[in-house]
Amino acid sequence: MKKYILLLIVSSYITTVSSQNTLEGSIFASNNQNPLEATVYIPLLEKGTVANFDGNFKINNIPNGNYIIAYTMVGYATITENIAFNEGAVILRNIELDQAAIEMEEVIISTPFHKLQRDNVMKVERLSASDISNSGALTLAGGITEIPGVSTISTGVGIGKPVIRGLSSNRVLTYTQGVRLENQQFGGEHGLGINAEGVASIEVIKGPASLLYGSDALGGVLYINPERFAPEHQTKASIKSVYNTNTLGSSTTLGLKSSQSKFKFLFRGTHATHSDYKTGNNERVTHSRFNENDIKAAFGYQNKTIKSSLRYNYNQSKIGIPEEIGEQTTSKEMELPYQKIDNHILSLDNKVFLNNASLNIVLSYLFNDRNEFEDDFKIPELHLRLNTYGYNIRFNVPDIKNFETVVAVQGMYQTNKNFSEEILIPDAITNDFGIMGTTHYHLDKISFQGGIRYDTRSLKTEEFGIYGTQDYIASIDKNFNSFNAALGLKIDLLESFYARINLASGFRAPNLAELASNGVHEGTNRYEIGNASLNNEQNFQIDTALEFKNEHFEVFANVFYNHINQYIYIEPTDRIMEDYSVYIYTQEDAQLYGGEFGLHFHPHPLDWLHLSSSFETVTGKQLNGDFLPLQPANSLSNTLKIEFEKLGVFKKIFFLTRFKNTFKQNNVSAFETPTGAYNLLNMAIGAQVKILKLDTKLGIRAANITDQAYISHLSRLKADGIENIGRSINFSLQLQL
Repeated sequence: MKKYILLLIVSSYITTVSSQNTLEGSIFASNNQNPLEATVYIPLLEKGTVANFDGNFKINNIPNGNYIIAYTMVGYATITENIAFNEGAVILRNIELDQAAIEMEEVIISTPFHKLQRDNVMKVERLSASDISNSGALTLAGGITEIPGVSTISTGVGIGKPVIRGLSSNRVLTYTQGVRLENQQFGGEHGLGINAEGVASIEVIKGPASLLYGSDALGGVLYINPERFAPEHQTKASIKSVYNTNTLGSSTTLGLKSSQSKFKFLFRGTHATHSDYKTGNNERVTHSRFNENDIKAAFGYQNKTIKSSLRYNYNQSKIGIPEEIGEQTTSKEMELPYQKIDNHILSLDNKVFLNNASLNIVLSYLFNDRNEFEDDFKIPELHLRLNTYGYNIRFNVPDIKNFETVVAVQGMYQTNKNFSEEILIPDAITNDFGIMGTTHYHLDKISFQGGIRYDTRSLKTEEFGIYGTQDYIASIDKNFNSFNAALGLKIDLLESFYARINLASGFRAPNLAELASNGVHEGTNRYEIGNASLNNEQNFQIDTALEFKNEHFEVFANVFYNHINQYIYIEPTDRIMEDYSVYIYTQEDAQLYGGEFGLHFHPHPLDWLHLSSSFETVTGKQLNGDFLPLQPANSLSNTLKIEFEKLGVFKKIFFLTRFKNTFKQNNVSAFETPTGAYNLLNMAIGAQVKILKLDTKLGIRAANITDQAYISHLSRLKADGIENIGRSINFSLQLQL
């Protein structure tokens, strides 16, 4: 396999095509023909520009091939077109954009055909970097909860794990830099390890995405798009600082990026540090402090044959593990117990242009070094090193009439090693291999998308301990495999009225912890025992969506039903080992159902006003009638947003307030307790202004303004009666240098 991959890479560099092409033209507002400084972007090439004051734009050095071009500007409806470039063509376009109430749409990257959100057969939600920032959350995991149907399992404010429609942990796959994130995500207290700075946007696929991504995408995908390179022949630098009143914490990030016709680079460094957070009852939660250092760097190159992007992300996090409300301090120094995690992500993305087709080769290396300290600052109770080598080779087949087709080969080779005396999971080697094909068929009013995939996973573990003793772990040599398929349909029922229906199967092979753990999991304060006889989880989901969208009004309704065979979960026993309660892994068929419903109103002629509301619900049950653990409570969010393009010396002024009602959660598993209802009020205000001739962004974001004392049902500190964060206000200042 390695020789095959190397051969593909070498061949990609010697492939040749014809001379470069040019796209140029002008962009105007359709209602008054005023020129617009809109963005013109080619997603497949990650190449674009901004029209000048007169609305004129020009993009040079476009390779031969068919590319989707997106024209976007805030306050106007995004449009796309597919243009064929060939033999040094100069394409001229005069574009007219219509005013629109709905937020600016972007091309979706997480699905293979790069469509606008409204044109995708599969419904994909998107959250921009500003949306994440305006949430007031201290981490990326906290910010994603702005998307209906998405929640987070939290351990304080420093640790968060995404939950999509009631599914989490290894059932939700995270992608970053175009590669799957592997960082021992089996642990409930193991966070994302991705800093929000240097993130352009997040896309969320809700429901099985095993067709596109293989095992662990059974519940959905969190796709993190990295920061874009600077527009061609531009250099940009920025510095941003944020202060938080609750944790007395701060975050500072410095970024620099520059692009020429062929070469481009970017660099971003971030440092953040926070004290123990304070609850609504004015108590600081001991050992909930955390600090983080993050470096992101990228280099790009493009010629007439190939576009390459080399990206690297290093993240070091030190995160306290809260267990009680004890000593009240604002210190930011780590105390026991805490985690120290070093995470390295290296990815190389090559796109080879073959006239009307393209070959995409993504190679990756990830290294995760995880230490958990309980009683000693120098000797960790848990020390794991995870090395992951990944590959994703995708061929975009030349279009045949209205068919777009992609075939791909994906896989990874992974090793897990222990470096502490006591272990929770054994040393192991995991091999994944998958092959898939998917196609999209488009007519004027209807689109189909479908595909099929085969995956296989082999897992081998080493024997640990002495046979017959308590800590003995037998070796495992197992293989898992699965066929999966998906079929989707999108219909334009009426003008501005769309319907989607998607049927998909997914699977998840049991992870190393579920199969072979035997020991104290320090972060969860329990003794965990795996089950080597576990089988694949296999699910089938039906997802329906209705959406009406016009210039001033949008309403949507998404309903889903998800059946999972052999759902894996951990449950307590009445045994005690090493002074800890014993938990074991087991399986049972399960089902989840629910949906998201919402509306967005932009009344005319109050073009500066946006009113939106959304409701989300999910119910998870075993087929015997017992409720599944860690299911999010129903919630209702109402948002008021005001935007002005210019007001005096200020530009892009916004104000938003969001009131979220979270209802009682009485649908609890046998080892959970009900959770009461609570209401949270958040606000944000910001603007751009010139200070000393520098473009400056100012912002104030406040979460839980009423300082309500509450406990989320998805808080892992709920069992200890520890409340979530109280009033939290962020002050931000960003300078464009």
